[in-house]
Amino acid sequence: MSRPTTPSSTCPSRPEVGGALAAVKAADSDPDARRQRALDLAYRYLGRRDRTVAEVRRHLEAKRCEPDAIDAAIAELSEQGYLDDAGYAQRFADDRRRLDGWGAERIARRLEALGVGREHIAAACQARDHEAELEAAVELLRRRFRVPPETDRDRDRALGLLVRKGYDLDLAYDAVRSLAA
Repeated sequence: MSRPTTPSSTCPSRPEVGGALAAVKAADSDPDARRQRALDLAYRYLGRRDRTVAEVRRHLEAKRCEPDAIDAAIAELSEQGYLDDAGYAQRFADDRRRLDGWGAERIARRLEALGVGREHIAAACQARDHEAELEAAVELLRRRFRVPPETDRDRDRALGLLVRKGYDLDLAYDAVRSLAA
């Protein structure tokens, strides 16, 4: 048995399709509505974790926001403190050093891939001195190797680990030597 159909004009619970489409088009022509849509999308995106300006821009572009609305939303988010590439780079570098044992080179590569500016990357990577970096590398080796590397093969493995983690080659050599001593 089929259900009888009623025209949309006689059914009060069903909105006019043409009216809803006209409302969406009217909202698209309003610059404030476009900016608010971009802000809403950006807030939702930032709700998961901190992001860089470039990440938010790419996200809003993928959601087909207008360029002027994207610029306005990013400016407002920056003023409110939600977007801060310098702070993001510093927190990212500190976390990767402490949690993952990353070196400055790997941190710099990752921040560059995230769209952080070179000046912020340099500031975040220069935050540690050579001695602190060496101590972190030696600690990483201690966690990974139960006994200090004695053979050439073991020393090469230790060196390779540090280089893959983003430590400078000279610093990696120093760390392997320090662990063996």
